[in-house]
Parts: sequence; C-alpha cells; structure tokens
Amino acid sequence: MAKHIFYCAGCKEYTMKQLCPKCKEKTAERKPAKFSPEDKYGQYRREVKAAQRKIEGLI
Repeated sequence: MAKHIFYCAGCKEYTMKQLCPKCKEKTAERKPAKFSPEDKYGQYRREVKAAQRKIEGLI
C-alpha cells in the first residue's frame, strides 16, 4: 500500500493523514518538484555555497 505525504496549509505541518491532527483542516497532497538534468538555478546555488565557504574560512 502506497503512503502519501500531506500538507496542512492552516498550521503548515506535514502529516500522513488526510485531516490535520492539530487543526482538523483538510490536507493537500504534496508532490516534489520535477527533476530536470538542466538545472536552471544550479549556478546561483553554487555561487551562494562558495560565498558561504569563503565567509567560514573553508576556501
């Protein structure tokens, strides 16, 4: 049996149930972003990581 991860927009919590255990609102199924080998934002992510390493003195 496949399990799904649901998200409650009311209290911003993830759950495995279709009703949020905290606020009793209906939850929505969350799906991950589609994978693409052509990473449009990879360059920016690498620049931020390099800058962070420089600040921490790792480079």
